[in-house]
Amino acid sequence: MKLKNLIECSGKLAETEIAGITCDSRQVKPGFAFVCINGTSSDGHNFAAQALEAGAAAVIAERDLGIDTQIIVENTRAAYADMCAEWFGNPAKSLKLLGVTGTNGKTTVTYMLKKILEKAGYKVGLIGTIQNMIGDEQIAAHNTTPNAYELNSLFALMKAKGCAYVIMEVSSHALDQSRVYRLDFEAAMFTNLTQDHLDYHITMDNYLEAKKKLFRMCRTAVVNSDDDYAEKLMSGLDCRVVTYSTGNDSTYSAKGVKYRPESVEYELVSDAGIGHIKVNTGGRFSVYNSLCAVSCAVEIGIPFSAAAAALSEMSGVKGRAEVVPTGRDFTVIIDYAHTPDGLKNILSTFRECRKNRLIAVFGCGGDRDKTKRPVMGNIAERFADYVIVTSDNPRTEDPSQIIKDILAGMKNSAVPVKVIENRAEAIKFAVSIAQKDDIIVLAGKGHETYQILKSGTIHLDEREIVAEALKELS
Repeated sequence: MKLKNLIECSGKLAETEIAGITCDSRQVKPGFAFVCINGTSSDGHNFAAQALEAGAAAVIAERDLGIDTQIIVENTRAAYADMCAEWFGNPAKSLKLLGVTGTNGKTTVTYMLKKILEKAGYKVGLIGTIQNMIGDEQIAAHNTTPNAYELNSLFALMKAKGCAYVIMEVSSHALDQSRVYRLDFEAAMFTNLTQDHLDYHITMDNYLEAKKKLFRMCRTAVVNSDDDYAEKLMSGLDCRVVTYSTGNDSTYSAKGVKYRPESVEYELVSDAGIGHIKVNTGGRFSVYNSLCAVSCAVEIGIPFSAAAAALSEMSGVKGRAEVVPTGRDFTVIIDYAHTPDGLKNILSTFRECRKNRLIAVFGCGGDRDKTKRPVMGNIAERFADYVIVTSDNPRTEDPSQIIKDILAGMKNSAVPVKVIENRAEAIKFAVSIAQKDDIIVLAGKGHETYQILKSGTIHLDEREIVAEALKELS
């Protein structure tokens, strides 16, 4: 493909044949276009010479690098997104995109919507945290929202395989970094906004503004109006806005909610009528996630009855309030809760239905927002009857220091707290002390089957560890 077909340029350079595109100098091959992106840890402009040595035919930059084959643009991230879309033939224009953003609930909402749309007869692509999917085909996911090249390659594959809809988790990082630049969303959903990623965004207002970008790229916004940030999010939007809540003043409302350990049921009330919803996972968060999914589905033309029937058939999502089979008289739950709000939601849900003790096993990620650590410690001791503080993904940080940060927020001496830095040992200890009718919540890892340490990434599947612990007990 000629360079002029990828980016606006003139002269002899415009006629240059381009063999590929990348923003990683290590991946440059002869004839590639190299896009210099200023990232969080390094600046691609510093690697332009390396790219030229590897055979780059053109360099796209934000400043003059003194290179004959350079093209200077205002924003290389946006340019990269445009170039990648052109490279793959703008596949997103042939797909109906549905985006979900928010601190918690994105993954569950995407899986609910996928189930609803498939029940309605559509082939669906899914892009998200756990995995990417084309129908039943599973494709490994490396980021919640992939970079522009991978994203457009997925769109192209989904188009080729006959997908009508693509449902995406859209992260605040992706929005801030223009990974979804110039995409057109049929509908965009807002689940909630609570403390997370402040190591990157610094303030909650910045975090909100990053999320809000999605709603300037959609035809219809579906917003949780019960959230504290809903009004700010909706302010100034040009798109159509519908809301969902457990109150009265919303387009879609959940009434008469019945909570059970394993499910929730409610009546969904809207101008279009009233219908019954049943979700096969417990907790208040299941009400909001299902409200979001059904509201969006109805807005894009799916009959309410079909949406409700699809939800009633869902058995749950891996790592989201996932019940681990034990064959014992206690329960083990695995959940991805890694934010204060997520931890509060999962612990409060099972606190309400516990018959004996609620045992929480959790840690906090390294190289991430440190301010949430004591907050999560405080939440754990408020809602659990026994707390085991351990490691999550410490990354380059000292796990013991992360644990100290968590313990700084724990003031209630009446709640037993045990520190076991090794996560596998912490889980085994929790299983070993479990009594009849106890509920153990393993929070933070969810679907992940690995742990990121300073020394590298190791295999760690909590389901396997629970099975080992049960075997050792017997």
